[in-house]
Amino acid sequence: MASLLLRLILAMLCGGLLGLERGRKRRPAGSRTYMLVCLGAALTMVLSQYEYVMLTTEWADVSTELGIRTDVARFGAQVVNGIGFLGAGTIMITGRQQIKGLTTAAGLWASACMGLAIGAGFYESVLLCAALIFLVMRFLPIIENELVERARFINIYVEFHSLDNIGAILSKIKDQGAQICDVDINRGHNEYSPNPSAVLFVQLEQKQLHTELLTAIAELDSVYTIDEF
Repeated sequence: MASLLLRLILAMLCGGLLGLERGRKRRPAGSRTYMLVCLGAALTMVLSQYEYVMLTTEWADVSTELGIRTDVARFGAQVVNGIGFLGAGTIMITGRQQIKGLTTAAGLWASACMGLAIGAGFYESVLLCAALIFLVMRFLPIIENELVERARFINIYVEFHSLDNIGAILSKIKDQGAQICDVDINRGHNEYSPNPSAVLFVQLEQKQLHTELLTAIAELDSVYTIDEF
């Protein structure tokens, strides 16, 4: 009983720790979601072990007579596969052609795997894994942002007055010495944006600041909104 209580509480705490970081950033899955996923995965593994022990001890005669066999990893494998459906629900494509929710989905999957390890009693890996996952979620974005700021290839979302303005926007980008690699134009008048918009994939000059290009485009009177992603 003490071992069971320890495993479930540890799963709840580890899952909640990861969820707190996501909740702080207002992501779709917060502390409660992560906590429940990790706790449910741990319970699934405990149930799998319980079934195996009972079928090899108290229920051994009945299981032999009926030919019942069990695999300890069977339930765990279903958790790893099944969590994909929950994670897929957090992934979406916005009107700006941005994919959001991938990190949340990956975190849910990792939380489920961590719960399985807790349920199996593999505490050493759990503590190490929980610490590494938290570090990745908490501090890696800082490094990513630094690398993105220095990247030569950027995606720019622009909303403008009419489709006639796209030529002026493209000319402004070329005047800044940047190279336009791809353009995806949206005519607007839909649920995402009432105004025409475009997603531009641009290659900057060496050591050119992103803000310089964005500021130059924003100075155009026809531009309503501009954003880098």
